[in-house]
Amino acid sequence: MVGSMACKIVIIEDEAIIRRELKLLLENALYEVFSLEDFHDAAAQTVSFMPDLVLLDVNLPDCSGFDVCTQIRERSRVPVIFLTSRTDAMDELTGMLKGGDDYITKPYQPSILLARIAAVLKRTKGNAFGETLQFSHNGVELDLSRCSLRVGDKSAELTKNEMKILHRLFRQPGQYVSRMELIEYLWENQIFIDDNTLSVHVTRIREKLRQMGVTDFIGTKRGVGYRI
Repeated sequence: MVGSMACKIVIIEDEAIIRRELKLLLENALYEVFSLEDFHDAAAQTVSFMPDLVLLDVNLPDCSGFDVCTQIRERSRVPVIFLTSRTDAMDELTGMLKGGDDYITKPYQPSILLARIAAVLKRTKGNAFGETLQFSHNGVELDLSRCSLRVGDKSAELTKNEMKILHRLFRQPGQYVSRMELIEYLWENQIFIDDNTLSVHVTRIREKLRQMGVTDFIGTKRGVGYRI
């Protein structure tokens, strides 16, 4: 659980390997993810999660994703993205007519999938986080939809925790955020976290910035915390 800012995404995919890959990809992009493993009454299960978006395969055991989408549409206006190996143009048209918001074919490029999810969320509810997905400060750009940092024409991918740290700092540029606040934000509901773990994450972020030619972007004040 990332917190109240995170959008909920439900995955309806019968292939376990793909389901796990999608769940990991989306969690690393700071989404809150639920995946169905039992497809009996998939629409009712999905709506019960009150998701912000649904990723839906077309070929499901004993049912069609098109029918599931129709049943979801009877209950909810939640955006649905079809994610399927079926590449026929008529299938794509059917998906749109059944109420789908996008149609993505497998194999998918993770960065493209994340971008299209963010685009659908932005179009249907403002954006994926209830605020901007992109931040900029002193020439450094943070892109939440792509899990990346960019400086000019150079970019670096971020881990989930690296992005959460930077997201918290970018939200209040110039203001110190305490180490304890960052630790609680990163590892909520955990009783004990080694304080050194946060330092390791910040060091890795600084190294990625250094490789893009940026130094002294994250400031540290002993006993106070970090700021950009």
